[in-house]
This record gives sequence, C-alpha cells and structure tokens, in this order.
Amino acid sequence: MGREGHYAFLLHRLTGLGVLLFLTIHILDTATVYFFPSLYQHAIELYRATPFMLGEIGLLFAIIYHGVNGLRIAVTDMWMPKRWAIEKQRKAVRLTLIVAILLWLPGATVMFYNLLHHNFGIDLLAMLPIGK
Repeated sequence: MGREGHYAFLLHRLTGLGVLLFLTIHILDTATVYFFPSLYQHAIELYRATPFMLGEIGLLFAIIYHGVNGLRIAVTDMWMPKRWAIEKQRKAVRLTLIVAILLWLPGATVMFYNLLHHNFGIDLLAMLPIGK
C-alpha cells in the first residue's frame, strides 16, 4: 500500500480522466445542437436528473483537485526542486488536498442546494429563521 504520494498520483490520474470524459461527452452533446436539437434537449433534461447532478458535484472536485495538484507539481518542478524530499512532499500533498476541499466546498454547497431545490422541492433557505 502506498502513502500520500501514491494516492496523490492515483487521484491526479483519475480526476484527469474524469475531466477528459466529461469534456468528450460535453463536446459530443453540444455538437448535436445544430443537427439534432431534440437529442440535445433530451441530453439537457438527462443532465438535470439527480445522478448527473451528483456527478457534476464530483466533477467540480475533480477539476479543482486536478488543477491544484498540477499547480503543486509545476511549482515544485520549476522553482523548488529540492522540495521533492519525501517528507516535504507528504506535507504538500496533504495541503493540496485541504486546499482543494476548501475551494470545492462553496461550489458543492450551491450545487447541492440546487439539487435539493429543483429535484426534490426542498428549499433550505426557506427553513432558515433569517428575516422572520
């Protein structure tokens, strides 16, 4: 079993493949807008389904993590090659994951709110005692 570096390597590849899969699907379905508008409309309705909206929340994490981890790798390679020592990289990997989660949480919260509101009719903001 690996440690932080191994899991960061795997997560970086998986998030990269996930983003690539999304972009491929997005390009294909957007290409149908001129030639098969009804198919495009069907795809848009499909994307509003709960499993796809949950997938979009995961996609947001994949994009953010892949970007932050790629930035860590680029900065270490270009300006701080001495920081490739294993202990420093373990700390950097943990910091990368924390930064990615902190950047992901606001967007995920809004997306999850919209999922509950539009797909289940639950309005969390109406439940708050603000303005009453």
